Amino acid sequence: MKIGVLGGTFDPVHLGHLMIAEEGRRQLVLERVLFIPAGQPWLKADKEITAASHRLQMLNLAIAGNPYFEISTIEVDRSGPSYAVDTMAALRQRLSKKAELYFFIGWDSLDELPLWKEPDKLVQLCHIVTFPRADYEKPDLAVLEKSIPRISQRVVWVDVTPVDISSSDIRARVAKGLPISRLVPEAVARYIAEHKLYR
Repeated sequence: MKIGVLGGTFDPVHLGHLMIAEEGRRQLVLERVLFIPAGQPWLKADKEITAASHRLQMLNLAIAGNPYFEISTIEVDRSGPSYAVDTMAALRQRLSKKAELYFFIGWDSLDELPLWKEPDKLVQLCHIVTFPRADYEKPDLAVLEKSIPRISQRVVWVDVTPVDISSSDIRARVAKGLPISRLVPEAVARYIAEHKLYR
């Protein structure tokens, strides 16, 4: 059983997230992709993020109708900072021992992996599926190997055209009263408007 894992703040979820999940699922022939919204992301500890209830509801709206996409609240339900290595270890315990986990990250995050909590353990728990980011150079695995031995054997490159959409840009557009209809699913745009988020 091959399962993709896409973590993030999803504040809000956007079309770039959905495209990455679908391309990763298709190219790697995954049975499903788990979207895991962060509780308190350690990299954003100093930033205010939207309540998990809103982020979960927007995710539910975004993936409705896709039989391969699911949401896991494993990080939202856990107190304290969210670390990928802890989440992967917990998923390992919950899922079948035959399950192979494929953790989706961008090239920028792959470059920063040595700074993450227990990156060597993380690459033992899952494959690292990495996607190009706009205006970002492909990471050098030989350099990463110095900090994370054997990472080269665990990285999977996904060939996809980078989508230049960011949640922070979407929030800024909403705050200015600009349209976001081509950046998020229609149901998510309606939800943001109805609940007056990011004003």
